Amino acid sequence: MSAEATSPGAPIRRRGRPRIDLRRLGRAALFGPVSRDRLPDAIAHVVEAHRAHHPDADLSVLRRAYLLAETSHRGQMRKSGEPYITHPLAVTLILAELGAETTTLTASLLHDTVEDTEVTLEQVREQFGEEVCYLVDGVTKLEKVDYGAAAEPETFRKMLVATGDDVRVMSIKLADRLHNMRTLGVMRPEKQARIAKVTRDVLIPLAERLGVQALKTELEDLVFAILHPEEYARTDALVAAAADGPDPLGATAENIASVLREAGIPSEVMVRPRHFVSVHRVRIKRGELRGSDFGRVLVLVGEDADCYAVLGELHTCFTPVISEFKDFIAAPKFNLYQSLHTAVVGPDGEVAEILIRTHRMHKVAEAGVVALGNPYVSEGAPQTAEPSDGERADPTRPGWLSRLLQWQQSAPDPDTFWTTLRADLAQDREITVFRTDGGMLGLPAGASCVDAAYAQHGDAAHACIGARVNGRLATLSTVLKDGDTVQPLLAEDAASGPSPDWLDHARTPAARIAITGWLDAHPQAAETGQPGASADRDPQP
Repeated sequence: MSAEATSPGAPIRRRGRPRIDLRRLGRAALFGPVSRDRLPDAIAHVVEAHRAHHPDADLSVLRRAYLLAETSHRGQMRKSGEPYITHPLAVTLILAELGAETTTLTASLLHDTVEDTEVTLEQVREQFGEEVCYLVDGVTKLEKVDYGAAAEPETFRKMLVATGDDVRVMSIKLADRLHNMRTLGVMRPEKQARIAKVTRDVLIPLAERLGVQALKTELEDLVFAILHPEEYARTDALVAAAADGPDPLGATAENIASVLREAGIPSEVMVRPRHFVSVHRVRIKRGELRGSDFGRVLVLVGEDADCYAVLGELHTCFTPVISEFKDFIAAPKFNLYQSLHTAVVGPDGEVAEILIRTHRMHKVAEAGVVALGNPYVSEGAPQTAEPSDGERADPTRPGWLSRLLQWQQSAPDPDTFWTTLRADLAQDREITVFRTDGGMLGLPAGASCVDAAYAQHGDAAHACIGARVNGRLATLSTVLKDGDTVQPLLAEDAASGPSPDWLDHARTPAARIAITGWLDAHPQAAETGQPGASADRDPQP
């Protein structure tokens, strides 16, 4: 959004990622000739990236969006001295490189117009349609003059609600934050740290959950450099030293490519460097780093079956490290990620981690929800999937987001929402448990029967007295495992309520907010011990 920018000499540069020449774009934005029948020079980078993914895209709408954005932002400058239009251009290029469709790019070009200029949402709707208007409104910040200290949490609440209806809202926000993080250097150190902490606690987990690894990894490195500059510098030195040393992963990749050629499996084999935070985590975990710890071997193939064929060849021709094998194709992660993970011992004794996936899986692994395009358009079907009553409900909405949208309605104030949101996003693994009626519940890892009860029954779970897990009686404090079947048991007396110790075992925001709300509304019952069953007490059969 409208965060201040920095000088072009910002502290962090991702290796291998081309940078936009902001000064050249700025000059093009101000002085580039534009005729009615051609695109402005300033968006040439965007057009090139967009056509690489969508060769048949209608570019006329991008031209109109750019002209409105450039005209409305004209005269506004970033703190670094570039014309402000360079920011929406950079954000749009980030999304274009990830394969975003034309509607997302149009909204991205306009994403700060309503917030920072005289352009209104009604004008955006009239000129670009309801979809673009919705996306622009979704990323428009609430005013501090109206919301005071609650402006930031309430802005994120607004964006998340909008994301629940169209996930492209958060795609634009993540790209917006990435460019602002890239250009953060001219701000005061304390403001850099504050923005970096919000990015770490909220936006990076959201990028992870939405599967946008390309944005998530760069955001992690940028935050790492600001909040832990000494560790970042040490990691930078280790990566630089490794680049000048032997290349065991390169040799392993060549051997793998040779094996797959002989097996007749068409594939691309490459070395994929780890980003700085990943290198730092490996160093913390293993101590001294080996040459093969600075990257992983990536194998790309055409079909799902080819992934398993590659795995068979590798485990036959190399010594596999069985403990490192994971199948995220048969059981995808909750953020859409699919790959086979394995590790093999090379001829020199170095252990190389290997990722095996199809080209389609790779695109989704990098771009996540951005790669899915318009959630309201099925492949080969141009019509939208919006309900006839006009209410939006993103059909690709992940379960964790549905749960977040549900509990945020019960958050009594902005502080509770903000604290609960950060705690919720810190839980980065999910399990699936089954109800006895055949339905499923998605819960964070470590969830208990308390969480399952509130997920299934809402406030009626106040009357829960125990549960059956896989057919056996269990206490409410029982921690559930992936694949368990759970049946919360409710008392006939609906007036009974939760015990305070339920909070010790509740992991989901929905459960914690509901329990806390009941206890606050019934202080006398909580103090006298009148509420229902203890979470650790066995239910009566």
